[in-house]
Amino acid sequence: MIAGPALLFCPADRPDRYDKAAAAADTVILDLEDAVASADKAGARRSLVTARLDPARTIVRVNPVTSPELALDLAALRDTPFRTVMIAKAEDPEALAALAGHRVVALCETPLGVERAGALARHPSVDALMWGAEDLVAGIGGRSSRTADGGYRDVARYARARVLIAAAAAGKDAIDAVHLDIADVDGLTDEATDAAASGFTATACIHPSQVGVIRRAYAPSADDVELAEAVLAAAGSEPGVFRFRGRMVDEPVLRQARRTLAAVAASRP
Repeated sequence: MIAGPALLFCPADRPDRYDKAAAAADTVILDLEDAVASADKAGARRSLVTARLDPARTIVRVNPVTSPELALDLAALRDTPFRTVMIAKAEDPEALAALAGHRVVALCETPLGVERAGALARHPSVDALMWGAEDLVAGIGGRSSRTADGGYRDVARYARARVLIAAAAAGKDAIDAVHLDIADVDGLTDEATDAAASGFTATACIHPSQVGVIRRAYAPSADDVELAEAVLAAAGSEPGVFRFRGRMVDEPVLRQARRTLAAVAASRP
């Protein structure tokens, strides 16, 4: 289970930010891939080895299986307590054998990766799927994952839904993509609220200021909690399907109510 709901990326070549990122977020993702220039990757690995973060709340994003950098990433990881990795540009379930001994978050951010999301989710080493819009659209040959109003284009929405359903079908966690516009608090709120309502376990982010926005979006509202408690209380005296506040209530609705209250319980210290 990925500790969420707010996962914060931190460049692995910035050890001065490690503790701050870990203190701010539920899980920190130390990034050895896109966030680190090629010339700085060796130094980033040395910093990773000296990191003193909680392994249960730390993920290391490593380079793709097609990159020669991956072997160097894994060699550095052997000298750390970190055993959960996020594999960038995941596409081939069989290639995950290279990550033996690690728990895996498969990042589906290419056309082939999204197409194979189900097979990746079913791999026994995979704990979660995440999706990414920018590499995906670039791989398709597009120019932008978002429309002028800031919302995702249909192709990105399709990938998001496909990865979420693939993860759920395999009983794995699903992590929503980052919102790159740090100043767009309303946009992040809308996306994280939708992610929580849709069934994502967590949302990744790139700045500490986004952590609180995500946590608030994932927390059930007072109205949600009141409705969940009321409908479950009513179910105790109503056999089978029943009418409650003008709507039909059946087992799927009750499961949603239980999930709401479980989210509240999980958020308490």
